[in-house]
Amino acid sequence: MSSPSAPHSLESLEYTPEIARETAHIFERMRGVVPEVEWPVHAPYIHRIEELKRERNAVVLAHNYQTPEIFYGVSDFRGDSLGLAQEGARTDAEVIVLCGVHFMAETAKILSPEKTVLIPDLRAGCSLAESITGDDVRRLREQYPDAPVVTYVNTSADVKAESDICCTSSNAVQVVESLGVDRVIFLPDEYLAKYVATQTEVEIIEWQGRCEVHERFTPEEVRGYRDAAPDLVVLAHPECPPEVLAEADYVGSTSGMAQYVQERQPANVAMITECSMSDNVAAENPGVNFIRPCNLCPHMKRITLPRILRSLERLEHPVEVDPVMAERARSAVERMLAVGRGSGG
Repeated sequence: MSSPSAPHSLESLEYTPEIARETAHIFERMRGVVPEVEWPVHAPYIHRIEELKRERNAVVLAHNYQTPEIFYGVSDFRGDSLGLAQEGARTDAEVIVLCGVHFMAETAKILSPEKTVLIPDLRAGCSLAESITGDDVRRLREQYPDAPVVTYVNTSADVKAESDICCTSSNAVQVVESLGVDRVIFLPDEYLAKYVATQTEVEIIEWQGRCEVHERFTPEEVRGYRDAAPDLVVLAHPECPPEVLAEADYVGSTSGMAQYVQERQPANVAMITECSMSDNVAAENPGVNFIRPCNLCPHMKRITLPRILRSLERLEHPVEVDPVMAERARSAVERMLAVGRGSGG
């Protein structure tokens, strides 16, 4: 890894005519969702981050819930949590900067143990991942010794390591049915578990975990959007409550929703998921009108351009996973991949 040039103080980053020229093509990617008046604030950070990526032999991975200036401005790979970890593993980069939440950085480290994996803010957690621990999984195994454990990828390495197999939001039913058993323990998302239970005859033993973004949506809210746009197409993530999913025209993962819009080009669409997802899909589909329910993930929003810059300058904050735990967690992910990748949350 080459040594980076001397760190720039954040105050020294200025929007110069040179930076304006060198970043103009980047702004074009997000012109429809980032106001032009904001660009002089973002551009100096983007310019310096791109320099540091080259100096550090680094890649930036951005989850679908990141803001457009990160998603389109500095990321080398964009997508769901599992897809990002896989892309990071395929690169020859020595450093991975994960713009998402902590469990995603752990997954990247599990699949790339030899690489330096950084998360720009250690406080970027996840209510769903934090709803369960490895000890909880062990206790469930004692209670239901005949039931294999299927664990959503939106979990910590500790929980993955105690599981038989992982799943994503799009391949969960396929994974459950691949086990050939009458019942499974499905962790940790209560609402995803309820959705899976409607799609299979396998008995689903639930855990009471929830995503603090998706659980806030209500069916009344969705019906209100329909009143405003009668031809509205409603796309909902399966982490939403069942009564919200009942109001949707399509239920699917983040990648599934993005693909739906790309392929079908509805006139009016509402994506019942994290707010920035709509901005990022809208940038690639200028002919679609987005009705934007705006539930923000406070943890995702801890990742900012200044923090990404600091992370690359100082190599903050490295994510480590115990090698034994990582190997067991990797086995659960690989068993899922042998069934079918799907797309994650």
